[in-house]
Amino acid sequence: QVQLVESGGGLVQAGGSVRLSCAASGNIFSISTMGWYRQVPGKQRELVATITRGDRTSYADSVEGRFTISRDNAKNTVYLQMNNLKPEDTAVYYCNVVIGTISERWGIYWGQGTQVTVSS
Repeated sequence: QVQLVESGGGLVQAGGSVRLSCAASGNIFSISTMGWYRQVPGKQRELVATITRGDRTSYADSVEGRFTISRDNAKNTVYLQMNNLKPEDTAVYYCNVVIGTISERWGIYWGQGTQVTVSS
């Protein structure tokens, strides 16, 4: 059994900052790539950022230079620091983690989602 618990969403004014966290727990043997996606009503979920176990990062063009993804392997946690937020960043943010369990099965797991609302 694996769980992902997200925290850190909320309401922020344009130009402000928010930090999201996603902690994995359970029968975890290893964690590979970790990432964040976001979704607004009526649209497909889109990739925001990813980070490999070797700390290689990638970002969507729309957030490059404003968002920073990081991870703490000791805590099985991934973070998303979001700066200079814009109203178009308003969405539900989901963490996405590739996890290998103690039973040696790999799977893709999703967090429950956290709402980020940016007011103009």
